[in-house]
Amino acid sequence: MNEQEMREYLENLNQQIYKIAAGFPEEEKKSILRAYDYAYKHHEGQLRKSGEPYIMHPVAVAVNIEQMGLDAESIMAGLLHDTIEDTEASYAEVAKEFGEAVAMLVDGVTKLTQMEHTSYSTKEEQQMEDLRKMFIAMAKDIRVIMIKLADRLHNMRTIQFQREQKQRDISVETMEIYAPLAHRLGIQNVKWELEDRSLKILDPVGYQEISDYLEEQNHGFADFLDETKARIIEKLDQVGIKCQVKARLKSVYSIYRKLYGQNLRFSELYDLCATRVIVKSLADCYNVLGLIHDLYKPVPGRFKDYISTPKPNGYQSLHTVVIGTEGIPFEVQIRTEEMDTQAEYGIAAHWKYKNGLKGSQKEATFAWVRQLIESQQDSDATDFIKNVKTDLFADEVYVFTPRGDVINLPKGATPIDFAYAIHSAVGNRMTGAKVNGRIVPIDCELHSGEIVDVITSKNSTGPKRDWMQIVKTNGARTKIKQWFKKERREENIEQGKAVLERELRANLVFDAFQSPEMQELICSRMNVPNLEELHAGIGYGGVALSRVIAKVKDEAARLKAAEAKEAKLAAQAQKPRKSIANSGVIVEGLDNCMVKFAKCCTPVPGDSIIGFVTRGFGVSVHRQDCANAKASARNPGEDGRWLRTEWAENEKHQYNTGIKISANNRVGLLSDVLSQLSNMKINVSELNAREDDEGRCSLYLTVTIFDREHLEFVINRLARVSGVSEVKRIVAGG
Repeated sequence: MNEQEMREYLENLNQQIYKIAAGFPEEEKKSILRAYDYAYKHHEGQLRKSGEPYIMHPVAVAVNIEQMGLDAESIMAGLLHDTIEDTEASYAEVAKEFGEAVAMLVDGVTKLTQMEHTSYSTKEEQQMEDLRKMFIAMAKDIRVIMIKLADRLHNMRTIQFQREQKQRDISVETMEIYAPLAHRLGIQNVKWELEDRSLKILDPVGYQEISDYLEEQNHGFADFLDETKARIIEKLDQVGIKCQVKARLKSVYSIYRKLYGQNLRFSELYDLCATRVIVKSLADCYNVLGLIHDLYKPVPGRFKDYISTPKPNGYQSLHTVVIGTEGIPFEVQIRTEEMDTQAEYGIAAHWKYKNGLKGSQKEATFAWVRQLIESQQDSDATDFIKNVKTDLFADEVYVFTPRGDVINLPKGATPIDFAYAIHSAVGNRMTGAKVNGRIVPIDCELHSGEIVDVITSKNSTGPKRDWMQIVKTNGARTKIKQWFKKERREENIEQGKAVLERELRANLVFDAFQSPEMQELICSRMNVPNLEELHAGIGYGGVALSRVIAKVKDEAARLKAAEAKEAKLAAQAQKPRKSIANSGVIVEGLDNCMVKFAKCCTPVPGDSIIGFVTRGFGVSVHRQDCANAKASARNPGEDGRWLRTEWAENEKHQYNTGIKISANNRVGLLSDVLSQLSNMKINVSELNAREDDEGRCSLYLTVTIFDREHLEFVINRLARVSGVSEVKRIVAGG
């Protein structure tokens, strides 16, 4: 992009922001423009992978937020949403400039920092903590997730600039987490677009097949929908019902699910078309339903009343499938204007027309989010991600209490799930259940429209342990665990201890687990404070027994190997001692001992060094200024294991050391680096490369050199390679 194009591009961004701000009162308008200026300043010089100025992304997010109908604070947060994560801006600074509410929204959509992620060993754990952080922020302010959806929407629209694997990773996460969240919040247009764009990446062949079919049929569908709209309007005019009629084709992904999920052919697909009739009053909805059924033949069993039984996201409408004039089935949705606004904007409708959530609406919305968080309190990373997906994806059934209250449950839910959905006390005292007046097994599957009556008793002994294998909702499972954790602690400890000992003996690691050190280590690995809590956790199901056994086996194997090597070293130490060189190093008092060079500081001749007697690995040689060596030296229990060590004179050995090369990524960069090393006759034993979002590249190499002077020579030569900004020695912890 040349200078003129850049000016035009930025001017267009300015116009977009001014257009958004113009729709707000003067003070809010000024605040939005200040937020834009702040974001522009902090992102200046940053580029997207497309090569465009980074500021275009926050602007696009702000546009999406405005289209959702959110308020000025949300738009400001959208403009600022990457400042804390990707620039030098801080939470305190954003709060001072734009208020605490905006800062909280920005922080809510900010991922954990790289430093915070270092404590997590797997990608799942990192994802879990990012999601948990976001859900906690959602529980305080639901606008957090709507800003995140606006952010994700633009990222999906520009995903083609990411590398292929990252495209797939982002699309999977979008399909599994963010599209269901959009559905749960009732923002259907966002849901449909996220699903379609994710599908295009994950199954391009299937996506293209459906797109081609819709394109081929487009003219016929268009004529059919126009004719249908005209007939419905004419019919309703005859009886004096004023209405709006809209028509559309279903989304690609919704067709994809039916086509491939049910193994159907295109000719077997129902309701590819949908017609929406919007009327003034609730009574008109049911009157129109009758008129539509007079006009077209209804398909039996394809009528749904979401007005009397709304969906959990607040969606209300009458749905019926009818046969059109040419034998084409299509869906008719009938709703009031208020229902249509709710269907179009979901939860955002409350900001667009009612100035935010109030009273019971706020409580109901936040209660769902809190329940999601609480149900995952005791989950590990893998279970957390799986359970979140389950909670968001579940198809729903609608059942009734005897008083007529509607309870929404996932498909496959049982009377136990129903009982705990009412209240924990009802579930804990449950002894049986009736469905439509008949006693049923407590593990029977519930269906929409059924009336469920829970039978309780004050003399109940509480839930049974096998209920956790029966229930389908994570909320019920969590409440059962909590009951056992609180009410049956002594029983849990006893039972947990018994099953743990049985499994330890079966896996031949019982003796290894008896040492206090091993027990303390395993408790630490399982995130419990002591052995008693470990037993209790196993007893009530909060700690997975299989994971405990796996960790004990791993540690037992490691200790056994270390002991064998330590015994070998001790045997060597019994031989007459004298100071001689080994691998170019003289170790005081040891003869021909095994020497290794510490990877944390990779010493080379010219560095001041010191030796440490390891358990099973001989003497580990460190730089004297190594942070790990300094930390260990402060431990009183390891005083006798540090030995004077020095480089042998006139000994010529080669040593491995690590270097990091920072450069602007370009075609041929790696080839030029390796060519330079080849010219110097430097051997490369290991090489890794990483690229950041700004197109900068970091090369991590392990090279073989003679001494410190030789290393400095190599570093200086590599610094001359075109595009290289820095070359330095890697000394982790030093």
